[in-house]
Amino acid sequence: MKRSILLLAFFVICFSSCKKDTFDPAKQAAADDAAIQAYLSSANITGTTKDASGLYYKVLTPGTGGYPTVNSLISVNYTGKLLNGTVFDSGTINNNPLTGLIKGWQIGIPYINTGGRILLLIPSALGYGNTSNSSIPANSVLVFTIDLTGYN
Repeated sequence: MKRSILLLAFFVICFSSCKKDTFDPAKQAAADDAAIQAYLSSANITGTTKDASGLYYKVLTPGTGGYPTVNSLISVNYTGKLLNGTVFDSGTINNNPLTGLIKGWQIGIPYINTGGRILLLIPSALGYGNTSNSSIPANSVLVFTIDLTGYN
C-alpha cells in the first residue's frame, strides 16, 4: 500500500513539474504595446493615435471623399514589415473585401479616404496572433504603410 502511494506521489510530482507554457493574451498585449512605443521612440515617429483596440496609427495623407467601412471592397498598395525592419510583404490588392483581411486593417483603413496613406502599428492579436504565418513569427507586431487607391 505504501509503495502504491509513493509511486502515485512520484507520478503526480513528475507530471505537475511538466507544466506547459500557457499563452496569456493580456501579457502579450502589454508586451506588444511596450514594443510599439519603443519602436515609435527609436524611429522618431510622432503624432500617432492609439485606437481603443490597441492599434496605433498615423494618417500620413488623409485623402478625399468618403471613408470605407469594414464591409467595403478595397484597393490598396502596401508594405508590411516587422519591428526589426524586415519587409515580409508588399504589393497591391484590388477589390478585396476588407472583412477578409487581418483585424488591424479592418480597424485602421477606415481612418483614411481614397488617395490617403496610413501607417499602422498592429499588435499581434490584431494581426496573426499566437501563430506564425510564413515569414512572420508568432506574436509579431506588424508595421504597415498603406495607400488606399479606392473602395466600393
